[in-house]
Amino acid sequence: MKTVRIPAGWPATEEQARAVQDELRGRVVLDEPGPSPGTGAVTGVDVGYDDERDLVVAAAVVLDAATLQVVAEATAVGQVSFPYVPGLLAFREIPTVLAALDRLPCAPGLVVCDGYGLAHPRRFGLASHLGVLTGLPTMGVAKNPFTFTYQEPGAPRGSASPLLADADEVGRALRTRDGVKPVFVSVGHRVSLDHACAHTLALTPEYRLPETTRRADSLCRRALQEATP
Repeated sequence: MKTVRIPAGWPATEEQARAVQDELRGRVVLDEPGPSPGTGAVTGVDVGYDDERDLVVAAAVVLDAATLQVVAEATAVGQVSFPYVPGLLAFREIPTVLAALDRLPCAPGLVVCDGYGLAHPRRFGLASHLGVLTGLPTMGVAKNPFTFTYQEPGAPRGSASPLLADADEVGRALRTRDGVKPVFVSVGHRVSLDHACAHTLALTPEYRLPETTRRADSLCRRALQEATP
């Protein structure tokens, strides 16, 4: 598999990366509802690392939103394009994620990231970054609340509570299974928080995590095994 190269002019320092975040953050679209839950295509993306060879593997899996059946999938292997810095992880992953999306044989529709959008210290996580660069509607569904606070939502599936940065709602803690730890949903680009939560529930008929995340994680693990001698 051909390795995706780091793009020319890609940020090399924290200062440069934060300047790019500041520039792109102003392009995030927050006033569109996004596609209706349960319709069209929905794509999960995930990444994995081979630290010994300084490689990152990205996987993209397209599901039919109505049936949750796999429509298409693609992977890419790239060079890690930025050092590990909390809050700047997207710069390590974006080139390879974009390559995986480009290799899909169909339009990805809504993209669901295993991570954050507005629920990010600089309000510009991977989901927002990816959305601005591609123009696609994007959202993040994370396994933990990062540095933000929330009140425990009710026990039944579908219960939710605000994910807060001081008094600002940056996402929601959403219960996808009765009595199971919630996931943390945030807007990326061109989708509302209400729709993002509805999509998350539509994508979790059996498990805590969305099917998009589960399928992309599985494909990413296989691709990482194939990329590792």
